[in-house]
Amino acid sequence: MLNALSVRNIVLIDQLDLALGPGMTVLTGETGAGKSILLDALTLALGGRGDTSLVRQGQDSGQVVAVLELPADHPARALLRDNAIPDDEDVILRRVQFADGRTRAFINDQPVSASLLQKVGSQVVEIHGQHDDRALVDTATHRASLDAFGELTGEAATLRECWAVLVEAQQAVAEQRELVATALAAEDYARHTVEELSKLAPVAGEEEELAERRQQLQQAEKAASDVVEIDDILNGPNAPSPALAGLMRRLMRKIDGGATLFQPIVDAIDASLVTLDRTTEALEDIKREMAFDPGELDAVEERLFALRAAARKHQTDCDGLLVVVEKYQVDLDTLQSGESRLKGLEAEEATARARYREAAEALSAGRRKAAKALSKAVEAELPDLKLGAARFIVDHQVDGERVAATGFDQIAFHVQTNPGTAAGPLLKVASGGELSRFLLALKVVLADRGSAPVLVFDEIDTGVGGAVADAIGRRLGLLAERVQVLTVTHAPQVAAVAGRHLLIEKQMVEEGAFVRTHVRPLDKQARQEEVARMLSGAEITAEARAAAKKLLSAVG
Repeated sequence: MLNALSVRNIVLIDQLDLALGPGMTVLTGETGAGKSILLDALTLALGGRGDTSLVRQGQDSGQVVAVLELPADHPARALLRDNAIPDDEDVILRRVQFADGRTRAFINDQPVSASLLQKVGSQVVEIHGQHDDRALVDTATHRASLDAFGELTGEAATLRECWAVLVEAQQAVAEQRELVATALAAEDYARHTVEELSKLAPVAGEEEELAERRQQLQQAEKAASDVVEIDDILNGPNAPSPALAGLMRRLMRKIDGGATLFQPIVDAIDASLVTLDRTTEALEDIKREMAFDPGELDAVEERLFALRAAARKHQTDCDGLLVVVEKYQVDLDTLQSGESRLKGLEAEEATARARYREAAEALSAGRRKAAKALSKAVEAELPDLKLGAARFIVDHQVDGERVAATGFDQIAFHVQTNPGTAAGPLLKVASGGELSRFLLALKVVLADRGSAPVLVFDEIDTGVGGAVADAIGRRLGLLAERVQVLTVTHAPQVAAVAGRHLLIEKQMVEEGAFVRTHVRPLDKQARQEEVARMLSGAEITAEARAAAKKLLSAVG
């Protein structure tokens, strides 16, 4: 509940510390006394929109503090924990409005965003009035209210979990499809590259070996003519060895005949023949070493050029071709495994979709049943509120193809104020007075099922007669048995029901200095006097005091 409200320098309020209690508290006072200022201050503390006009004239800033007592399992506490804000004891909401338009928000003295303050505040306090549409226009609120009434919050939570799993599965499928599509787009090139390079079959270090062999073969090709010439000189028709051998034989015959003077020549020729033989042997060695197939150079060059061309194509070196073929082979393998994984993910998505649909259909059936019960329960409240001819309709639209965290259903609260008239949304069909009474009937029905623990009603009894005001008061009293109720009213019948009565009035501070709004708790006698004022007007008569006493006694 709302334990306390502290206001500093907000419009006509210079300083106000208001202690509140459980049950129903009524706030009354003359028109213009500052009741709306107090509600504006509370709204600011709950994360409402700031406004420079809220700051008291002459002040740099204004401040509002709301102290809330919440059970340990209240959703607002979970929200605080999710945002790393301590929530061991009371929850203290504080909002500072500066005259230059800036605002600052705090929860338990921790700075927070205004949006977080608003989220926490909306889970604790609801403010309603004749023209207030915050609780009645948002169809998401209607759906949540229906779920709370039908005790379907567990099923709704299960559906949200199924939806989250389905969304995750859909995202996984979409991402995998994109990967497979990308791989498919490059498949032909990858397959061609693998086939091409596999056929080429590059070997690590092959380029260096081929280049070296090519150089050897080119050198051999260039030296071939010299070898032929040398061979022709040594072994051709004019080769010296046969002539020298013949000469040596003739000279040896002469020596045998006694001409020994030729012996030195024979020895020299013999030595020359030995040298020529060695030269010929060396030539043969060179010829054997240089022996090559002319086609080998062509083959070596063709292979080397093929490797280098492939390397240029793939912007790498020849050894890097091994990496290229491995990469594209991996891409092909990935495509195959990716398609297999895609099938698996699609199966998971189908399972998640089936579970979502099962949960959504079950929740939709529960909502259909709850919608009928809620309409019946609200309509049971309407006769005493002088809306006996009206109907309250829970418009339930189902779209079986809709995939959302909230399921297949669109929920909206409609009314028909008179027989024969068209039913439609609350705010479009109901007048201000009717709207407040429909709202009150709805809140009575929902009080122990999904209602905020603090309900604030701002003059929802405006424009209604005594009997209707009495019915409104009694229903506010019923609400106060289950939630904390704060009511701003001009109806004595409503004021008489409250367990606590606060009078809002203007005070003159230091004669002529300034006027301020003051809130004063009323005791039994003062309360009777205030109810008498509300009954009679400006002049309180004895009859009004008697009627006030009777009214308070009857309610008490």
